[in-house]
Amino acid sequence: MLGEYRISGRRAAEIAASVERAVGEGGLEPGQLLPPMRELATHLGVNPNTVAAAYRTLRERGVIETAGRRGSRIRPKPATTTRELIRVDAPPGVRDVSMGNPDPKLLPALSGAFVAAAAQSDAQPVLYGESAVDPELERYARAAFEADGVSHAPLAVTSGSLDAIERVLATHLKPGDGVAVEDPGWGSLLDLVSALGLRAMPVGVDDEGPLPADMEQALASGARAAVVTDRAQNPTGAAVTAPRARALREVFAAHQDVLLIEDDHGHGIVDLPLHPLAGSTRNWALTRSTAKAYGPDLRLAVVTGDPVTVDRLRGRQRLGPGWVSRLLQRAVARLWAEDAVD
Repeated sequence: MLGEYRISGRRAAEIAASVERAVGEGGLEPGQLLPPMRELATHLGVNPNTVAAAYRTLRERGVIETAGRRGSRIRPKPATTTRELIRVDAPPGVRDVSMGNPDPKLLPALSGAFVAAAAQSDAQPVLYGESAVDPELERYARAAFEADGVSHAPLAVTSGSLDAIERVLATHLKPGDGVAVEDPGWGSLLDLVSALGLRAMPVGVDDEGPLPADMEQALASGARAAVVTDRAQNPTGAAVTAPRARALREVFAAHQDVLLIEDDHGHGIVDLPLHPLAGSTRNWALTRSTAKAYGPDLRLAVVTGDPVTVDRLRGRQRLGPGWVSRLLQRAVARLWAEDAVD
């Protein structure tokens, strides 16, 4: 059996590199099962812990995926191959709504808000060591969250909802963990889950949101996190209703160790009320993006959550970009203040 695999090396880094080379050269094909760790360790004459470390590295790089006792396999496709790169082009005369873009004709003018924000930045430049969240933006965001029943929680700003979801997942989960996701669901989220080395566990959706029985099954089967779209679910358009929210809260109440992430990307454009699940579990986050209301190029989302989750998000952000441009934050605060979207 081991003769089928082009795996060699004495150290974990060498073994991982050997597998990656074999994948690149076609020696190991997508979906192919890797040998059990102890068996490969015996074949290579190394400690099983060395092979375990190599497999862990490969999972983190998105080369392989692990399904418990069913073993480890080469991923069906590279984890970084997004659905946008393999999508089918819409034929002539057909309106493509798969990307989720807003109608450009309905987007508000941005120039006034950015001119005002730039003038404020000229008068009050933002320097290293200052708050990562603009006070005016925080005031508007907090008021909006409190109006929807989500209050007394810390707040952060990220470069869009997916950025927030990635940072929250990465600080709570490890490769191989399961994530309950809506089925059908947002393609970019599914790509992200795969790229992080996590396992997507499908949860059915109807017009009222995720199905409680499906969510219970996913959590009972070991899902460590769940991502729920509150309103304007992609691609169904579903919105979580009050009865469905109550049912889902009961499900999550029995699984306090699960990380709950809510994506309210429809905030500002959806006329249906929010029925939040926030606080149903010990660790949670709720994110709101500006992309749908003001345009995708405004890479900004506000995030609230429990203190531990928000603190981890901020810490991970500090090690990367540091913060989202306060100039951009000030412009968004102006847009919110002016009610630029009807």
